[in-house]
Amino acid sequence: MASMTERVLELMKKPTNIRNIGIVAHIDHGKTTLSDNLLAGAGMMSEDLAGKQRVMDFLEEEQQRGITIQTANISMVHTIGDDEFLINLLDTPGHVDFGGDVTRAMRAVDGAVVVVCAVEGAMPQTETVLRQALKDRVKPVLFINKVDRLIKELQLTPEKMQEQFVKIINNVNKIIRNIAPPEYREKWQVSVQEGSVAFGSAYHNWGLSFSIMQKKKLGFKDVLDAYSNDKTKEFAKQAPVHEALLNMAVNHLPNPVDAQKYRIPKLWPGDKDTELGKELIACDARGRLVGVITKITVDPQAGEIAACRLFSGTLKKGMTLRLNQVKKDERVQQVFIYKGAQRIAVDEALAGNIIGMVGLKGVSSGETISEGDVEPFEGIKHIFEPVVTKAIEAKNPKDLPKLIEVLKQLAKEDPTIVISINEQTGENLLSGLGELHLEIKENIIKRDRGLQIVTSPPIVVYRESVKSSAGPVLGKSPNKHNHLFISVEPMSEQLFRGIASGEIPETRIKKKNKTIVEQLVQYGMERNTAYDVKDIYKGNMLMDATKGIVHIQEIMELVMQSFEAVCDAGPLAKEPMARMIVKLTDCKLHEDSIHRGPAQIIPAMRQGILYAMLEAGPMLFEPVQTIRIDSPADYLGVISKTIQGRRGQILDTSQEGENLVVTAKMPVGEMFGFTSALRSATSGHGAWFLVDQEFEKLPDNLQEDIVTRIRERKGMKKEIPKLEE
Repeated sequence: MASMTERVLELMKKPTNIRNIGIVAHIDHGKTTLSDNLLAGAGMMSEDLAGKQRVMDFLEEEQQRGITIQTANISMVHTIGDDEFLINLLDTPGHVDFGGDVTRAMRAVDGAVVVVCAVEGAMPQTETVLRQALKDRVKPVLFINKVDRLIKELQLTPEKMQEQFVKIINNVNKIIRNIAPPEYREKWQVSVQEGSVAFGSAYHNWGLSFSIMQKKKLGFKDVLDAYSNDKTKEFAKQAPVHEALLNMAVNHLPNPVDAQKYRIPKLWPGDKDTELGKELIACDARGRLVGVITKITVDPQAGEIAACRLFSGTLKKGMTLRLNQVKKDERVQQVFIYKGAQRIAVDEALAGNIIGMVGLKGVSSGETISEGDVEPFEGIKHIFEPVVTKAIEAKNPKDLPKLIEVLKQLAKEDPTIVISINEQTGENLLSGLGELHLEIKENIIKRDRGLQIVTSPPIVVYRESVKSSAGPVLGKSPNKHNHLFISVEPMSEQLFRGIASGEIPETRIKKKNKTIVEQLVQYGMERNTAYDVKDIYKGNMLMDATKGIVHIQEIMELVMQSFEAVCDAGPLAKEPMARMIVKLTDCKLHEDSIHRGPAQIIPAMRQGILYAMLEAGPMLFEPVQTIRIDSPADYLGVISKTIQGRRGQILDTSQEGENLVVTAKMPVGEMFGFTSALRSATSGHGAWFLVDQEFEKLPDNLQEDIVTRIRERKGMKKEIPKLEE
C-alpha cells in the first residue's frame, strides 16, 4: 500500500480530484476541534485525542488562549468508493481581530465549510467570514456543530432540534442571499436535501448528512439514544464526523479546474482573452506559472516560508520567479506540502495546489509570483481597516535595530498590521484591528522574538477628508517652469462603498481598463469621466482631466506618487486621507525633460493638492464600530447606560426568552476598556462582537480638540497651517 505522502503526491497531479477548502466560523463555534477530527479521519492523529488536542493550533499563544490566531494548512487524502481525493484544508481564526488571516485564506481556497454552533446560530462573525468568502467567489457549505448542547443543555426533542436546524439554515441562506454576487444568490443556497448541510458534534466525533442518514439508516432518534445510553463513542464509529464533512466537501465544493472558470475573471484584472488569461481560467499546469502568496511564516531553521496557491503552470525547485508588486526576481530553494506543523519537501507542484516554498526574500502576503512579468492579481483587501495604534520602543536602545527587523517581519506575516517606522525620531507605530490584535503582536515580540519593549496606551487612527469642492489651484515646481492645476472634491458615498467593499479594485490604471470603467459606472460615475481615473488608492481617487498635453504620460508616474504620499498623510494632522477625488485639470510643462524630473513635479503636485484641500476645508472622520452585545434580559438598563456614556447609540434590541441581543454603534475612540466595563456592568454575563466598521464624520465640537491632540502627539506645531503659509 502506498504511503500517505506518496498518495498525496500522486493526487497533486489530478486537479479534478483536488478540493481546496477553508474552515470558517464565529469564534468558539468549534473549527479547530473539527479540524482535529478530519486529521484523525485521515490517519494523521489518534482518534481518541481528536477534538481535545487542537493539533492545528501550534502557536504557544494559541494553546494558552484556546483560540486560533493564524491559519494552519494541511493536505490529506479522503476516499469515496474507489476514488481518492486530495483535500487541502485551511483552519482559520474566528476572532474578528484575526479576520485578515481569513481574508488571505479565502484567496487560496475554492470552497468554505461554514461552522455554526447549534445553540448560538449564525453570529456577527459568521456573516463577516461569509462576506469574505463570497467576495472572493468561494462557495460555502454548512456544518452545524455542537448538537450535543441541544440534547444535554437544552434537552430538546427531535422535532425541536429540527426546528432549530431549519432556523439556522434559513439565517445562513438569508446572509448568502444578501451578500453573494447576484448570479450566485440562489445557486449557492445550502440545503439538507441536496447534501450541502451536515450536522454533528466535533467534540464527540460524530456527524450526519442527508446521504449518510439514508445510506446507514440513521436518524435523530439514534443520536438521542446514543446520548441517553452513554454510547456516543459507538455512534461516532458508525457516523464519523470526517466522513460526513469530507463527503460533503468533495460532492458540493468545486475542484480548482471548475472554480477558476468563474474565480479568475473576478480576481485577476488582466485580459482574459490572452494566452495567459486562458491558461489561468483553465488551471493549466502546462502554462506559465502564476500563483498568489497568501501567508508568510517564519521558521527558525528554514527562515521565511511562503504559502502559495498556484493558479497555472508547474512550480519546480530552483526556479527563478518574478515578484510582480515589488518588481524583483527571487529563486525558489525548496517546495513542500503541509501537514500542519510538519512540511514534506517535493520536487514540483502543479496548478490547483496549495503549497509552501522557501527562498523568496522580500515577498509578502498578496504578492503575485510568476515566470516573467504578469499583471498582478487584485490586492487582498480585508473588510476592516486597522484603527488602533500603539507606539513601540525597545527598552534597551541597542535593541532598536532588532526591533525594527521584527516589526518589518510582523507586517509581512500579517498584512492587516500596519507598521510605520520613523528612523529619525525612533518612533515605531503598530496599527491593528483592535486591542487584542495588538496585545497578541506585543506578546509575540516579547516572548517569541525575545525583546523587551515599552508600549504607549492605544490611540485611534482617524481619516482626513474635505468638506466641499475647491480649485483649480496652482502648484508650481521649485524651478518655476512647470505649473499644475489641481482641484479636489469629496467622493460620493456610493463610490466610496464600492471601493471599501473591494468591488472597485484599488490600483494604478496604466492603460484603458474596461472592467474597472464598468465597475465605476455601476457605482454612479459618468462613463466619460470614468476613463479619466488614473489611480485608486486607500479610498481616494486621482483623475487626469487634462486635454492634449504633450508630455503628460511622462509625468503621470510622479503625479501618482505625490498623490499617494498626500493620501498617506493629510494636512490636518498627517492622518491618512479617505473619500477624496483629486483632479489634475491642466498643466504647463517645460519642453526639456531635464526640467520636469521628480524634484520638480512631486513638490508641485503635493503643494497643489494641499492648497486645494485647505481651501476646500479639511475635516476628520473617526472609526465607528457596529457591535452586537449578548446578555441576560435584566441588564438592558445598565448596557444602554454604558453605551450612551461612551458616545454610542443603540440601533436595535431584541429578546428571545431570557436572552437579550443589543445592536449598537460606538466610536472606536471611546471603546478602550469597554470589554471590562461591560463585564462589570453585567456581572460577567455580557459579551460583545464586532458586526461592522466604518468611518463617520467626527462631531464638529470635537474636531479642533482631537486635531490639536494628534498634532501635539506627533510633535507638530499646535496650529493647523493657514492657506497663506
